[in-house]
Amino acid sequence: MNYAIVGFGKIGQALAQAFARKDIEVTVASRRPPEALAPQARAIGPTVVAKSLRDALAADTIILAVPFGEHRKVAKALPSWKGKTVIDAMNAFPVPDELDGLPSSAFVAKSFTGAKFVKGFNHLIAATLAADPVVEGGHRVVFLSSDDEDATAPVADLAKQLGFAPVKLGKFNEGGALVHARGRIWGQLIFQDLFKKEQ
Repeated sequence: MNYAIVGFGKIGQALAQAFARKDIEVTVASRRPPEALAPQARAIGPTVVAKSLRDALAADTIILAVPFGEHRKVAKALPSWKGKTVIDAMNAFPVPDELDGLPSSAFVAKSFTGAKFVKGFNHLIAATLAADPVVEGGHRVVFLSSDDEDATAPVADLAKQLGFAPVKLGKFNEGGALVHARGRIWGQLIFQDLFKKEQ
């Protein structure tokens, strides 16, 4: 599998640090040209490589870490998302009216037709996400949800590779609702920094 992070703000950089810590190669891209990202990417680690958006989207697994309103631009950059896994690390807050009651991931997934679409890595603040997830004999939890059960397993494997303990919440409108904002209220699991002890 190869990986890309689209969006290189605080969350994108925190995720890049998680990959660098485990020496897993990851491409990073944003609205800015790759040359603008390269110094920061190199500072994080040699396995973090800045590329153009087009080149980044060649990856099998793409983590969306852009501001919520930017997701459509990313979606339009490929004619088809078939065969891709997209991990939604974005948060929509306050919730835009256009969501029309849908969880934000269910709404965003409609733009990425054909992709396996998973919500994940969105509930921790950047500083926590960037820190070593192995803490006090346990692993920091990341919550995953998807309307496609098969899509969650490889993302759970990635979370484990990165040192996190994945917890599957089920579908977006079921357990996944706990990591989505509703109106002006954050989901109950947003910002919860939980650990899973070694079994």
